[in-house]
Amino acid sequence: MKCIITVLGSDKVGIIAKICTYLAEKEINVLDISQTIVKGYFNMMMIVELTKELQTTKEISQKLIEIGNELGVVITIQNEDIFNCMHRI
Repeated sequence: MKCIITVLGSDKVGIIAKICTYLAEKEINVLDISQTIVKGYFNMMMIVELTKELQTTKEISQKLIEIGNELGVVITIQNEDIFNCMHRI
């Protein structure tokens, strides 16, 4: 299953490292990543693939929220199909 992870907040050292370390520990593959910093604000979008059947977006979302709180950023995860439906013109 493919999911979209978004990260928004003030830029600081270690945001990408902390998130990618967690994803690697859970064997979640990063298929694509884009990040930008605009006037000190960090913005990242990742497309990831969940390969383990036991993993749920709810479980992953809760941990990403915790990581976001530690880093002072907002992290969300959505199923790719839901993301596409929400952003269809």
